[in-house]
Amino acid sequence: MFDGGMTMCFHTVNCPQIIGNISKNRRRSRTKLNPCFAVKMCSILLQSDESGNLSESKKISSSYSPQVKPQAQNSLLSQANTVGIIGGVSVLSTLIFLEKLVWWSSRKGEESVPFVVCSDPSIDGALASQASIHSSFDETAQNEANHEAIVRNLRHKRVFLEQSGASCIVMPCHISNAWHQQISEGCSLPFFHIGECVAKELKEAKLKPHGTGSNVRIGVLAATETIAAASYQDQLGNQGFEVVLPDKATMEHILIPAIESLNKRDTEGARNLLRIAIQVLLIRAVNVVILASDELQNILPREDPLLKKCMDPMDALARSTIKWAKTGKQGMQKNTC
Repeated sequence: MFDGGMTMCFHTVNCPQIIGNISKNRRRSRTKLNPCFAVKMCSILLQSDESGNLSESKKISSSYSPQVKPQAQNSLLSQANTVGIIGGVSVLSTLIFLEKLVWWSSRKGEESVPFVVCSDPSIDGALASQASIHSSFDETAQNEANHEAIVRNLRHKRVFLEQSGASCIVMPCHISNAWHQQISEGCSLPFFHIGECVAKELKEAKLKPHGTGSNVRIGVLAATETIAAASYQDQLGNQGFEVVLPDKATMEHILIPAIESLNKRDTEGARNLLRIAIQVLLIRAVNVVILASDELQNILPREDPLLKKCMDPMDALARSTIKWAKTGKQGMQKNTC
């Protein structure tokens, strides 16, 4: 839950925005996100031309006055460490990432990192269809062929965030990161790839392979292996890891039924099936299992010992973002963690 005061701005533009800066005082983060949090409101009306460029904004009321960067006088946010966030497959997943970003960056009594969010509900359905667990092979091929429109939409949001004063870009979405290279084309800001953040943390952990003479093996569980898993395969491979995906039988008879059980509110059934899916990968000598799907998060209780073998990629993305914002790396130009 976001506790304490929050300054937010809402805009009447094609890309709905939330801009926030969290105060120092807040209570301990809770297990489940509570959408009810205290805010201080201000409204800003933005106009954009056909190319998406921002024109002057008229502030109606405001309690927020950031320290302005010389090169960004016309930006909405002008702190040198402002994080631009392109919303995920659902508003809830975006809020969960924001909870991590806000709580972890301010739990030592510091101010939260400033951020600007672009969350567009109109694209949620398109992203969700790309990850449908019920898509046939023909439907999956069609989805992949039609992803160009989604990429254009996400690229437009990236440009909007750049013009809004963001100094780095993140996408807390397993699916969107599969097209990271296309979305980041032409971006001069640091643009963190969730798979690269995960791979970097695992590399720094100096894991030892379970088998002699083999690479460290990392398992990836995703609702659809064709798209979401692609966000991690190349990045993990570049760091020397061997990626292990569930086989077809595990997907059809264990993982997909686990998600279906969750949708039917059969929590215990979903937990038991997910435990089996994780065990199947552990038997194949993987060191860590990446839960690369929003549906797979929070199924297992926190005290479940299997979670010690699992990794939430959003945690790695949040930690990398906070490290960048807190350590003065705002001069970075490369798209890296």
